[in-house]
Amino acid sequence: VQLAESGGGLVQPGGSLRLSCIASGLTFGGWNMGWFRQAPGKERGGIACISTNGVTAKYIDSVKGRFTISRDNAKDTLYLQMNNLNPEDTAMYYCAAKVLLSGRTGCDPTPFADWGQGTQVTVSS
Repeated sequence: VQLAESGGGLVQPGGSLRLSCIASGLTFGGWNMGWFRQAPGKERGGIACISTNGVTAKYIDSVKGRFTISRDNAKDTLYLQMNNLNPEDTAMYYCAAKVLLSGRTGCDPTPFADWGQGTQVTVSS
């Protein structure tokens, strides 16, 4: 299984970025997918998860109304649209397959989750 994230970069506060994650080696449409992030000195945590058919999504409170997770099963691709970014969003962002939707944490990995290598998002003026 390979998950390849892209779309990170440096953006000013209030700006937007769209992350993508292209999956290969798994039946993409058969698994819940999620985005996680890890800031310097902090543990990696869930941001948002989306169900297999894209109908259901869960978010952590700090990104609700600003971030939108979506997927295109025909393209084996997961997306994260991030708007109104602030410096607290600075982190390495990872996509993961085989995750659980959570109303509390947004997304929890299963023991057999697959991970990408991550893409860096830096929000700074």
